[in-house]
Amino acid sequence: MGVLLQISGLIIAAALFLLVVSVLATSLSQHRGTVKLMNQQMEDARAIAEAHRLEYERARTEADLSWQGYRKFEIQRKAYEDELQQICSFYLVPHDKRQLPPFKPGQFLTFQLQIQTQHDQPGQPKPTIRCYSLSECSNPDLYRVSIKRMPPPRDNPDAPPGLASNYFHDHLNEGDIVDVKAPGGNFFLDTTQERPVVLIGGGIGVTPVLSMLNEIVESGSKRETWFFYGARNGSEHVMKEHLNRIALENDNVHLHVCYSAPKEGEVEGEDYHHKGRVSVDLFKELLPSNNYQFHICGPPPMMTSLVEGLEAWDVPDEDIKFEAFGPASVKKAPPASAIASAPTAELQITFGKSGKTCAWDASAGSILDFAEANGVVIDAGCRVGNCNTCLTAIKSGEVDYVRPPDTPPDAGTCLTCISVPKGDLTLDA
Repeated sequence: MGVLLQISGLIIAAALFLLVVSVLATSLSQHRGTVKLMNQQMEDARAIAEAHRLEYERARTEADLSWQGYRKFEIQRKAYEDELQQICSFYLVPHDKRQLPPFKPGQFLTFQLQIQTQHDQPGQPKPTIRCYSLSECSNPDLYRVSIKRMPPPRDNPDAPPGLASNYFHDHLNEGDIVDVKAPGGNFFLDTTQERPVVLIGGGIGVTPVLSMLNEIVESGSKRETWFFYGARNGSEHVMKEHLNRIALENDNVHLHVCYSAPKEGEVEGEDYHHKGRVSVDLFKELLPSNNYQFHICGPPPMMTSLVEGLEAWDVPDEDIKFEAFGPASVKKAPPASAIASAPTAELQITFGKSGKTCAWDASAGSILDFAEANGVVIDAGCRVGNCNTCLTAIKSGEVDYVRPPDTPPDAGTCLTCISVPKGDLTLDA
């Protein structure tokens, strides 16, 4: 009996010992988990702090090295990126040999081109202003823009081809000098964050989002990145090998190429990933959720469709960023302030330099469009309020904006491409 009691006591003691060991092991495991979590949080905090430090240094360097107006650049290299020679990259170095300010991935350069056309008076060409996205951000000693040769519109083959793009392709060569404004634009990737992003490009609109992708890869960032690219077929597939290599070498990059009209012999799953256009339905099929920052640049119909679809998918406005160059952009309803202040009585716009006074037509859309419809010349570049090329002095009156300007203009001036008159208006144009 005594032996049994001893054995029972040993069993109870062993059980208690095992219980204590189990509790200690659990506590130690939880402690290790807590320590691991704290270490990860500290590492994340250090990474964020380092990103902000680098951004501060970049901003300070940009401010020190930036310039006002136009600066002369030499075309150091001219290289075609596709077999059909539709896409040409121009590598630009400053003619004065001074350092270049850094730029944010997604920003653009504004060019002033002296293009002689049949409508110009001899020796007096009107400067042509165009904006082209920077397509490379790894070399601090040069800027690169990749420009597509724009043919006549498909629905109007007799119309002239793109003036500036064809001038770049046919008349500008290595060693030539061009006038360039400092990098600008508020469509760019926030490199201080590690939040997952969806980058979407259509046609040559791929260049700014390609710059964003290059920055993510070259910086060593592991942020989750989805890259959607839409083209008609392989003849318009820009930077194909470059994109495939990035997707192959980086597990955090998910590449999806859509062909809307594949050519005979092009195979889905080999030459491209999806037949059809880039769409929100495709996002819903592939993305785990809508909790991403979306960056979109492409033809206006594509962007309008995507923006409306993302809004319907309950993606917050601040997570939908888009860029367009040219007269067409994403058509969104004007803010309530613009509607509330919209003139109800007939009003007039006087163009001081041109000596014209015209009754305002609200269907024109913007003061810039209205001016051009009435034969008044105002320089313009992006036409969406980014580049400040259309900045014009107001001699009397006030304007309202159909969309908030990226950078509010100085008092007494307005960005004519995105403004409408609040009453009778006199401009120095």
